[in-house]
Amino acid sequence: MNLRGRNKVSAEFNMSSMTDIVFLLLVFFMISSPVVTPEALDLLLPKAKGKTTSQQNVAISIDKNNNVFINNEQVNKSQLELELQKHVENIENPTIILRTEQSVAIQEAVDIMDIAQRNKYKLVLAVKP
Repeated sequence: MNLRGRNKVSAEFNMSSMTDIVFLLLVFFMISSPVVTPEALDLLLPKAKGKTTSQQNVAISIDKNNNVFINNEQVNKSQLELELQKHVENIENPTIILRTEQSVAIQEAVDIMDIAQRNKYKLVLAVKP
């Protein structure tokens, strides 16, 4: 008497469906992840408990060598106000995000805040949460 079962279970594992799922997840996260700051320089921001959530129109960055950038374009400090006015001339209620390195003297940031105050621009200080 032969009592063996006719249905044999295969011990093989097919990885093709798993790689498809991983690939689709990778594409989904790459597309859905927000691009936070496309015009940002690599700066070491000061820490704070808040975070920058405001819509930005113009980004001003100051690196550790006190070089000033408007949207990744280096600008002379004496021409900063004129260049800033050119960047926001067609924008209603412009918002400026200010990024400074931790090592930059506070006077540099205050000078830019003063320019924003004189021209009635909204200014947001970027920090690392």
